[in-house]
Amino acid sequence: MDRIINTVNAYISLSEQEKKYLQDAITKKVFHKNEIIFSEGKVSNEIYFVNQGCVRLFYNVDGKDKTAFFYTTGQYICAGESFTFNIPATENYQAINQTEIFVLTKPKIEKLLQQVPKMEIIARIATENELITCQKLIACFITKSPEERYLDLLNTQGELFQQVPQQYIASYLGVSPETLSRIKKRILDKSRS
Repeated sequence: MDRIINTVNAYISLSEQEKKYLQDAITKKVFHKNEIIFSEGKVSNEIYFVNQGCVRLFYNVDGKDKTAFFYTTGQYICAGESFTFNIPATENYQAINQTEIFVLTKPKIEKLLQQVPKMEIIARIATENELITCQKLIACFITKSPEERYLDLLNTQGELFQQVPQQYIASYLGVSPETLSRIKKRILDKSRS
């Protein structure tokens, strides 16, 4: 619980009683490697916090799954449109490795907001962070080549290369696994020159 409390404390100070309310609102779940956490077609009524591990966000497109994002330790996850508007989700979340997640359900969030109104700030910050991440991702695909996107990922989230299968990284970068191998080889050759 310390990680999520520290994340909240980075934005607002919680009293011991408020920390207890937060702890009471949270359920811990452990997902095994490749286990689906949430799947498309369902209506989301949960927000997740990755306490440990890695989660892949993907979409089914014409029978193939396309990786859109990776969430790692300390990040919040929410199928935002589904959660907000109570409609079926189009996204899927999968544990890449054994992953420990804290779950906050809508009813528990509503109760927590009554008990600790300043938690609303956390909801706003989580939403803002998700929006900024999405804007950066869109800008990256519009303004950068696959090789530049690969280098950005390597520099900002290099640990993913130890945790995530290559085909998921290739999908995330918008290239085939073969193209990703060629990009890696070109970069390695440049570094040796």
